[in-house]
Amino acid sequence: MAHIVVLGAGVGGMPAAYDLKRAVGKAHEVTLVNAGEYFQFTPSNPWVVVGWRSAEQVQVPIRPHVEKKGIRFIACAVNRVEASANRLLLADGSTVDYDYLVVTTGPKLAFDEIPGLGPDGHSHSVCTTPHASSAALAYRKFLENPGPVVIGAAQGASCFGPAYEFAMIVDADLRKRRLRDRVPITFVTSEPYIGHMGLGGVGDSKGLMESEMRQRHIKWVTNAKVLEVKDGSVHVAVHDDNGVETGRREIDSRYTMFIPAFKGVDAVAAVPEMCNPRGFMLIDEYQRNPKYRNVFAAGVCVAIPPVETTPVPTGAPKTGYMIESMVTALVENIVQELAGERADHKATWNAVCLADTGDSGLAFVALPQIPPRNVTWTKEGKWVHLAKIAFEKYFLRKMKTGNTEPVFEKYVMSALGIKRLKEVTRG
Repeated sequence: MAHIVVLGAGVGGMPAAYDLKRAVGKAHEVTLVNAGEYFQFTPSNPWVVVGWRSAEQVQVPIRPHVEKKGIRFIACAVNRVEASANRLLLADGSTVDYDYLVVTTGPKLAFDEIPGLGPDGHSHSVCTTPHASSAALAYRKFLENPGPVVIGAAQGASCFGPAYEFAMIVDADLRKRRLRDRVPITFVTSEPYIGHMGLGGVGDSKGLMESEMRQRHIKWVTNAKVLEVKDGSVHVAVHDDNGVETGRREIDSRYTMFIPAFKGVDAVAAVPEMCNPRGFMLIDEYQRNPKYRNVFAAGVCVAIPPVETTPVPTGAPKTGYMIESMVTALVENIVQELAGERADHKATWNAVCLADTGDSGLAFVALPQIPPRNVTWTKEGKWVHLAKIAFEKYFLRKMKTGNTEPVFEKYVMSALGIKRLKEVTRG
């Protein structure tokens, strides 16, 4: 009997554990290891900040649901991955041996790379649900005495969608409260232009996003490198298209939220020859580490080169559809290896992004993610807002039931997607 350990219970890890157990049944053991007891649906975190969701509504207790499916669950942080010994050293001093390891840890948030950045400094975050809960408390206090807001993505960031979402959701929330006229909003980003998204743009995403920002009276600063975040201001250096600094700005801010750059988590990044210099795990076309052949990975923890070189560093995003495809491939490959067969499944690295804007939404599809593309598609409309709500409800239900049906394939990519999304939303 083989022991398969899944490290990390996020958008990639929970489906991986469910899918693996469904595939191997009682013939092999599956263990899920996560630092906390709860699955967090991170795409809903911007809603948590403005009070449209509670933290409890976007979290699922892991243990009762996975154990019901025969998956062992360990709620403990991992201090070290001893890949050469096929073993995890946990924070409580215990060890977990494995035959196969699936790394789905998500990122380490590199707040420390910029002075004053992050929840322990002078800016907020929507990267985790606890961060969003803390940001929500500060937002409620901000509403008592509103003023300038700065929202954006720092240099090296690879996840731009939540920054755009949060800016527009805050705009929509303030309009509902009749406070928008008292709150100048500035969007600060390392992207070379609005709508770049770390993807080199998707169709006319530049024009679409700029139009949305103008309509909402959100000013922006591109090619920006955040120098420091202070109590009451954000300091940035602005660059031209050649990467040459052209000036510095101090932007007043009473409420600040930035998406930081990501790195690989320490326990995985420390393994010799497993990761790139930023700590992201190296994989081959079958989601397998070239050095340690029994270690697979999916999601944000995977090393993907930037789509293109930009004047200020930007990373390539890993969207939900891509993560779902990675998980499907690695599960099939582990099953093949257990059967003595050659692993031959490859993920489809396509980008699908549904960005909620509070009262409408923006959809981006890039197939494949890296240009030139077979499909480039962008749309705006209320249906995207409905799609986001439907996706949240369906995915949270999936985490409770262990349903292995691909979410993106059925509800985003199918020709009947819009109709089905409306049906699920009403349900």
